[in-house]
Amino acid sequence: MENRILGLHHITAIADNAKRNLDFYTQVLGVRLVKKTVNFDDPGTYHFYFGNEEGTPGTILTFFPWEGIGKGTNGSGLATHIGYSVPKGSLEFWKNRLQQFNVNVEEGEIFGEKLISFQDPDGLQLQFIESSTQDDRKVWTTDDIKDENALKGFHNITLTLKKADPTIKVLTDIFGYDLQKQEGERYRFATDAIETANLVDIIENDKILAGRNAGGTNHHVAFRVKDDNILMEFREKVMSAGLNITPKIDRDYFYSLYFREPGGVLFEIATDNPGFTVDEPLNELGNNLKLPKQHEPLRSKIEEVLPKLS
Repeated sequence: MENRILGLHHITAIADNAKRNLDFYTQVLGVRLVKKTVNFDDPGTYHFYFGNEEGTPGTILTFFPWEGIGKGTNGSGLATHIGYSVPKGSLEFWKNRLQQFNVNVEEGEIFGEKLISFQDPDGLQLQFIESSTQDDRKVWTTDDIKDENALKGFHNITLTLKKADPTIKVLTDIFGYDLQKQEGERYRFATDAIETANLVDIIENDKILAGRNAGGTNHHVAFRVKDDNILMEFREKVMSAGLNITPKIDRDYFYSLYFREPGGVLFEIATDNPGFTVDEPLNELGNNLKLPKQHEPLRSKIEEVLPKLS
């Protein structure tokens, strides 16, 4: 079981304004800022990690808030919807809370699960879903958002594609997912290696225009493995399928591989180790600006150019 894909690790999206992004996720949605660091390749841009208390894989939504990047376009070739698991009976709380912050909310249902859909300030499409499976993940709470309403972590990710079959082949043949349900043009795949953050939905529609990455769109989807030994086993599997994949990259809090699946979505495979407490204790997570070691000598210059958060 341990040499399997263990569901979703994290999802990374793009925002247009760092302070607005930080305020919305921590103050409105009530998730924890687990890590405040910078983009490895663009250290003048923050990289925020939001999750539960420990930043458990499967709860981590991360952002590159590129100031002034403008609004992207959701469409085919992108992960278009992020689904969070919320406690049963909490949708009314969330509907009321979001409306208090002038967020438009739509109610719906997918595969028999009730949900609400809305957009964050950049237009990122989020869904809060009452999962039909038991979800006992430990939540992060705030003064306004208690255990009975707090976000559990990811439920699913939805990919919108012109053709589903090539991507389905990656999910089933390489990652070990199985088709669970289908309704019309929507497919749901699951891995039984874990019970939460284990679902990938695909919407197949060849008439949807290609998406464009910028504010309010997802940059990549990361799938979870136990450690970097298993990570490298998956590198061989992806290469054997004829797909290009990066060498192993040290992201400080996990090790990663990246490849673009045939439908156009950027996939990452990321490890559980070493985790977010490798450079600051649990009770201080997100309090301090943590820099990749190669950027530490430039700390004063980086701090000067980073956007103000207060």
